[in-house]
Amino acid sequence: MTVDVEDYFHVSAFENSIDKAHWAKMPLRVEKNTYRLLELFEKHNVKSTFFTLGWVAERCPNLIKAIVDQGHEIASHGFAHQRITEMSTSDFIADVTKSKDILEQLSGTEIVGYRAPSFSINDSNTWVYEKLIELGFKYSSSTYPIEHDLYGVPSWPRFIYERSERFEGQKIIEIPIPTLRKNELNTGIGGGGYFRLYPYWLSKKRIDKFHQQEQQPYSFYFHPWEIDPEQPRIKNAPLKSKFRHYINLSRMEGKLEKLMKDYQWDTMKSVYLDKNSQENGIS
Repeated sequence: MTVDVEDYFHVSAFENSIDKAHWAKMPLRVEKNTYRLLELFEKHNVKSTFFTLGWVAERCPNLIKAIVDQGHEIASHGFAHQRITEMSTSDFIADVTKSKDILEQLSGTEIVGYRAPSFSINDSNTWVYEKLIELGFKYSSSTYPIEHDLYGVPSWPRFIYERSERFEGQKIIEIPIPTLRKNELNTGIGGGGYFRLYPYWLSKKRIDKFHQQEQQPYSFYFHPWEIDPEQPRIKNAPLKSKFRHYINLSRMEGKLEKLMKDYQWDTMKSVYLDKNSQENGIS
């Protein structure tokens, strides 16, 4: 189970509608929504990895402590939710270093996981992996091997694998978002908008099919704003972006509760780094 801890105004779909200089003036809702998720996770005995923006952590330090105190994993989502495809190497290093330092200071734990905003690692920026290793990360979950207008590299691996990049003998693994494959095409089943759009029975059917076909762990991702139907509306956003963002927000929490009841959930580090490395020889 994974949560990308960002607020409604951070999303890439609204990046041309909301100036980052105005973020601090927007009503902050991520803290309350994430505390609600912590309540749900505790109720259903779920452990999760929270890929957290450094921007959010700076403003909600007690939230970071609460996440760790309840036995969840803190990981980095970068600092300012900028897609790597739009960053220079030096900008990327500065952004991720700042995020990692903030999260480690607030959580008191080593940050070993990273997720790129909008799954923005692709063929154009594989240099990122060497930099992540250099910064001390052990795994990334930053790729979605599907066709999408904002992200996706369909030809990349679908399951956990060890990257070829090295730094001083250290290495990193990539954990792609889950997909189903049919007729040489990949379909996204990892959560987010797909999960809100489809009825729960269909999502469950697809997850079960993934388990049956692939015999691989399944990971799910979503955001705190997805359980918040009362969030402010971004009126000047494109219609397509608004449809994706607002579809079925009022139904999301109920669907999540079903998901938590139907499957067992743990952190990325526990499932993929600890258990998987022992079973598959990945270290």
